[in-house]
Amino acid sequence: MTYFPETQLATLAEIEPAQYGRISKRTASLNGVEVTEVTFHVGSKWSEDLKGYAGTELCELPHVAYVIAGVLGVEDQSGKITEFAAGDAMLLPPGHDAWAVGDVDCKFVEFSRGNDYYAA
Repeated sequence: MTYFPETQLATLAEIEPAQYGRISKRTASLNGVEVTEVTFHVGSKWSEDLKGYAGTELCELPHVAYVIAGVLGVEDQSGKITEFAAGDAMLLPPGHDAWAVGDVDCKFVEFSRGNDYYAA
């Protein structure tokens, strides 16, 4: 079965990033899939930098992503904290907070089917 009949290309580095406090993202739309490079800059935290845009207490988006730099700390609704480092793949269910750990920016690439939750 063919889902996407054409080869598609997007270069994230050529996309102007949207800025949400200390968090930035570049999103490329491919046929039915969004690919987003997200950077949690040093000192950033979802509940401080994106909560106002989202309008929810916690991030209510699920995430499937691959961390390419730094470390991302994530706290789920139960209070469990997990750290994802460069080279880790992560799947986050809705209902979490996240932040850059340490003194290095955390960058990950996320794959989703519709990611207009905090559209600029």
